[in-house]
Amino acid sequence: MPTAIPRAGFANRCLHQLRLFFIALQFFTRLPIPRWVGFAPDWLQHASRYFPAVGIVVGIVTAAVYAVSVFILPQPVAVLLSTVAGIYLTGALHEDGFADMCDGFGGGFTPERVLEIMQDSRIGAYGAIGIGLLLALKCVALSSLPAWSAAAALLAAHPLSRLASAALIWRLSYRKAEGKAKPLAQEMSTAEFCIGATAVLLPVAALGFTGCLPWQGIAAGAFAAALAALWLARMFVRRIGGYTGDCLGAVQQVSEAAFYLGLLAAMPH
Repeated sequence: MPTAIPRAGFANRCLHQLRLFFIALQFFTRLPIPRWVGFAPDWLQHASRYFPAVGIVVGIVTAAVYAVSVFILPQPVAVLLSTVAGIYLTGALHEDGFADMCDGFGGGFTPERVLEIMQDSRIGAYGAIGIGLLLALKCVALSSLPAWSAAAALLAAHPLSRLASAALIWRLSYRKAEGKAKPLAQEMSTAEFCIGATAVLLPVAALGFTGCLPWQGIAAGAFAAALAALWLARMFVRRIGGYTGDCLGAVQQVSEAAFYLGLLAAMPH
């Protein structure tokens, strides 16, 4: 006769996975999490598997803000409001990482100097220009899509771009002795990366099968995002021998923009 022990063990494992998701949600967004979740330092190391799943939450929020706004406002204004909502929701965590990466790799000529500049909380000319142009590029690309395709693009791009960042944790080495992202970014197993990939595959496949986005557009966007992430990863390895938390933010931002551009290129004009 089967006992209740295996069922209890399975329930505990599911509860632990839910805790890891909430830990990732707390780390990457401003959203509050239930008190029963608790915290243990080693949970952060395994919470990175749900980085792409956090992107689903961010995508839903930004797409909802866009969908409500586009009913009563011009599409460019709705896009800008959804961008503001995403930045507020995440505390500009990834945008700040991209700006720091621009400053570090633009102004540093040795690995030590690049890391030193990225650690500086002040933003320089490279960072200010870079983040300004990137935000403008994302807004223009989304505004150029058909109205409801833009909402679907937000739902796909946010988890997909975070999977691109997770790939760095999976394959590269963390380069800083200390850092906010170190507990989360020390390592990721192949099984954990597959969990993150599944969290991306489900919503993206749903968008394709329901016709919200054309398959060729999804493929073109995913290819552009992967190409952008690969280019940045090679640069990180060549310049500093690995990645930092700022590099993760930069990959998320650039691959998100690349997805919009790839999708836009594949759409009929």
